[in-house]
Amino acid sequence: MIDVDAGGVVEFTQALVRVPSTNDPARGRSERPAAELVEARMREWGWEPVVYEAAPGRPNVVAVVEGGGGDGPTLMFEGHTDVVTEGDLSAWTVDPFGGEIRDGRLWGRGSADMKSGLAATLYATRALQLAGPFPGRIKVCALADEEGLMIGAHHFVSSGLTAGVDGAIVAEPEAGEICAVAKGALRLRVDLTGKMAHGAMPQHGRNPIQAAGTLLVALRTLQDELQARHPAHEHLGEVYVTPTVLRAGTEEQVNVIPAVASVFVDVRTIPGAEHKEIADRVAALAGGDGVTAEVSVLVDRPPVDVPVTDPVVAALAAAHRTVTGEEPVYGGVPGSTDGTVLTHWGGIPSVVYGPGGKWIAHQADEYVEIDEIVRCTRVFAEAARRFLSGDH
Repeated sequence: MIDVDAGGVVEFTQALVRVPSTNDPARGRSERPAAELVEARMREWGWEPVVYEAAPGRPNVVAVVEGGGGDGPTLMFEGHTDVVTEGDLSAWTVDPFGGEIRDGRLWGRGSADMKSGLAATLYATRALQLAGPFPGRIKVCALADEEGLMIGAHHFVSSGLTAGVDGAIVAEPEAGEICAVAKGALRLRVDLTGKMAHGAMPQHGRNPIQAAGTLLVALRTLQDELQARHPAHEHLGEVYVTPTVLRAGTEEQVNVIPAVASVFVDVRTIPGAEHKEIADRVAALAGGDGVTAEVSVLVDRPPVDVPVTDPVVAALAAAHRTVTGEEPVYGGVPGSTDGTVLTHWGGIPSVVYGPGGKWIAHQADEYVEIDEIVRCTRVFAEAARRFLSGDH
């Protein structure tokens, strides 16, 4: 088994957690300090990282580590440097950015999602490099804005940096599951435009709120129809069509029929469900009775469905088996990750696997087991060796 720096990867995770790398310009926060830590560690090892500005103050850090063992494939390790806000501090029993180690766990925002995974990718690559040579190369990537619009991953793809990459391991927390499938996300905004009128004389207006109500009922019927057409996926479950925001009128003018109402819809899909078809169906269901409708696509992230026989998935499964002595458990990502962008727009087969509980992300008192950080680092190093040498 490849020797990894167990103490180093834990200490580096701790250092990353202590950086409050939320995207919060009002508080002077961004991913930059975390990205700078990653860059500095890469340079300490003699790597030559390149920093790309995905947006002002929001850098991607990319290093290519050549194996020195001749020609071979290119493996990408990917993690993100941003974290979600700590939220209500009263819900925490530890300092969200303290990086405290207690009871065999490292506590803090981003400990699981996903600074431990990011650290594991760096230290796994370093371990393989020191054990080398190995064929091919590893592209180690710390990207910005996964928790938002994934501008880091989109910038990475649009910059042509996916060229020549044969497979990607995304180090999101999955509790030891190997996730080669991920649910799709389609977010829609429906603007309904009627005619403003006095509430005492509704016959002179066209009420977009009533049209919104009709649409809400129709969306539930659409969900039932989609679930009947697309049976629940083994790892991803059902298709869901969920209204999440409704805007119309003001409480200061209860006696006024507003001219406009807006409905926001969060659609979660499984392989086989076509996003354009769903958006078109929503558009067809909206409006009527003199109310016009305009549907805008806010987010379009198709589901990921990489075969478990793909080399990057097979290498990861073999590595899990070798390091843990257990058969791999396959699962699915309930949301979307940067892997969605890498696969659908970058053409790279991706698989998600990393330290941390599957459901602990974004919660108060977020934590990751110390043993899991080290174990995943060993799995990543062995997965990279197998993938690059063709031993999968």
